[in-house]
Amino acid sequence: MSQKHQDISTVIIVNKGNQRTKTIQIKTRHLGRLKHYAFGVFGVIMLLTGTIFYLRSQNQRQEQEEKQLLTQLTKLKSSIPVTDTLANKANTAQAYVQDIEGKLQKINNYLKKRGLKGFSTAAVGGNGNTEAAKLTDSETYSLYDEYLDRLVHAVAFTPMGYPRISSLTSFFGYRSDPFNSAHAEFHPGIDFRGARGDEARCTANGKVVFAGWYGGYGNCVRIAHTNNFETLYGHLSRITVKVGEDVTVGEKVGEVGSTGRSTGNHLHYEVRKNGKAVNPVSFLTLNN
Repeated sequence: MSQKHQDISTVIIVNKGNQRTKTIQIKTRHLGRLKHYAFGVFGVIMLLTGTIFYLRSQNQRQEQEEKQLLTQLTKLKSSIPVTDTLANKANTAQAYVQDIEGKLQKINNYLKKRGLKGFSTAAVGGNGNTEAAKLTDSETYSLYDEYLDRLVHAVAFTPMGYPRISSLTSFFGYRSDPFNSAHAEFHPGIDFRGARGDEARCTANGKVVFAGWYGGYGNCVRIAHTNNFETLYGHLSRITVKVGEDVTVGEKVGEVGSTGRSTGNHLHYEVRKNGKAVNPVSFLTLNN
């Protein structure tokens, strides 16, 4: 259907500079709505202007509050009597405390990678006995510092925690032979439930001394640690480390599988002391 002629209006635009005119044809009903359009545009402009003024006032208020807080902090600092001796002692004590807190944080990181709860750093200090009271701050902090150094090393290089966070399917000691229930066998480690490809992670810093096929263990990784400890990760579907490689706690050493003498996907984990298998359950928590 063709549009009626009276529905179209012609707007003439005159350019005073070059005496040229331009015509625009628009629907007549839009001309009647120009007033409404103008009010709408004006309303949007007013809304944006009001928003800008509001945000500016909020920003100025925040700046004033910050200035007031800085002024109060300055007054508080100026009211504290600080001498050179007091400042030196405070700086020394603060440096020791920061060093101790840093080492506790490092210990907590080692523990969390093993699936264990970390130590609380809320209260760091002496045990309150008479001998401790005789020590100077520097002596007390030095003793804690040395203790924490040993603790960091022990936690980092001693097998502790879980090579993977999952339930146990078999424990250390004698059990029924999974291939022949009529016989018993000694199980020198513990087994963790897992699906093929799940990550197996080392439980302490150390050096890889074996990575390959190891008889009934299938694909196996053995890692030597300090104090004559060794950990073993067996039945892996894939090995991700090499002999001679230094590894850190929580680092991936392989993937769960069912290689070797195995009835299904799982991770076999052993802890050995002086070459003899010991119960890994004793190393899963700090309370055993």
